[in-house]
Amino acid sequence: MRAADDGGGTGSAGAQNKREGGLGRVFDYIEAHRDDSLRRLADYVARPSISDRATEVAATAGYLKEVISKIGMDVEVISTAGNPVVVAERRRRPERPTVLIYGHYDVQPPDPIERWTTPPFEPAVRDGRIFGRGTADNKGQHLAHLLGIEALLACDQELPCNVVVLLDGEEEAGSPNLAGFVAENRERLACDLVVWSDGPVHSSGRSCVLFGVRGMIAFDLRASGANRTLHSGNWGGVAPNPLWTLVHLLASMKSSSGAITIDGLSDDVVAPTQAERAALEALPGDIEATKRDLGVGHLDEPAERGLAERLAAWPTFTINGLHGGYGGAGSQTSLPHEAVAKCDIRLVEAQSTAGAWAAIEAHVGRVAPEVELIRRGAMEPSKTPLEHPLARPVAKAVAVAQGREPLLVPALGGSLPDYVWTKVLGVPSFGIPFANVDEANHAPDENLDLEHFFLGVKTAASLLAHIGDER
Repeated sequence: MRAADDGGGTGSAGAQNKREGGLGRVFDYIEAHRDDSLRRLADYVARPSISDRATEVAATAGYLKEVISKIGMDVEVISTAGNPVVVAERRRRPERPTVLIYGHYDVQPPDPIERWTTPPFEPAVRDGRIFGRGTADNKGQHLAHLLGIEALLACDQELPCNVVVLLDGEEEAGSPNLAGFVAENRERLACDLVVWSDGPVHSSGRSCVLFGVRGMIAFDLRASGANRTLHSGNWGGVAPNPLWTLVHLLASMKSSSGAITIDGLSDDVVAPTQAERAALEALPGDIEATKRDLGVGHLDEPAERGLAERLAAWPTFTINGLHGGYGGAGSQTSLPHEAVAKCDIRLVEAQSTAGAWAAIEAHVGRVAPEVELIRRGAMEPSKTPLEHPLARPVAKAVAVAQGREPLLVPALGGSLPDYVWTKVLGVPSFGIPFANVDEANHAPDENLDLEHFFLGVKTAASLLAHIGDER
């Protein structure tokens, strides 16, 4: 599938006409207001909204209500069992599609503070970037959408389609209340598609459209032996060793050839479609360069899988950590009394967290029934087909704003609450990241490249214009 066609390509007459017409005026407006937009981003980032600090989060939600209201949308701060969500609407074109724009206004803690060049909540501009916690994840990215809305209204007095904005206050805590809120407010949030901007552009630096994410379950496997640590000479071969119990159990869950051997876990996995395989093969990626960067001699098995395919098309089973017994200097000939393996399994579309939990529980119960399975968290996978009719105007909008067709990414390797849109609300969902590859999200010196930010504002405006052309 082409990312853009009939006017979406870089050199097409249609794209040029779109730029020189109404969008040209909008792009000029965005350029003329760069200083003001940057000031507003800095003001937003300066307001701490760390997920687990309810007072700060609530204050930021109130600030957002004021900002979005001035843009020209009806806006409300709505309580949940946790942090509030901010919902804004402008529905004036009943004959045209409705876009729901999702983002999150909560941020990660800034620790370790001492590793920041400048204070995390005192935004600083240097070397063409703005630094501060939340610049890229996610305040700058959804502010770009809001500023795109503002630019369209300033130039045309009305939006080309209907728009709903939902800003989550708990994404950095796993969005525990988002699915419930959306399920309870289906009518209010009714839309034709969801668009979100989070994370960086493709690792090659190219802009991209994301069509899905992998899901995840996270869990501990806890094995117990004697009621205390024992001398390995006096008790080895007598008391069971919980570390060996876990080693044998883990070895039964994945083969040396890379196959996950948990019965039933992969039954629902569907191989990539022809379109998905073509899109994955078109993504830039250098396996030899990746190996050099990681300092490894080979990639994980199966060896024949391509780089992009590994992250998008197949489930994975990862041992995050294995803990038990003595780990200090020298040796201690002891027999541990307890051992824990921390694990996660990434899931692909057609798999479910319920099915994965059932498969894990059955496998552990059969192979090592004495081991305790402790659930830590779960998130469903999500995918929108590359062939979806709305994929075309979304990709075209990016091409028109940025002058180059975006890469099409069937699914991210990581996990986000995208299933809320595709499986709870039942609509297609598209991710259009605006941040630079080295945004340092969740780390000290988080930053957003200013050209990425302003290009994001233009892309946001282009998106609404192209969706508005659909009937």
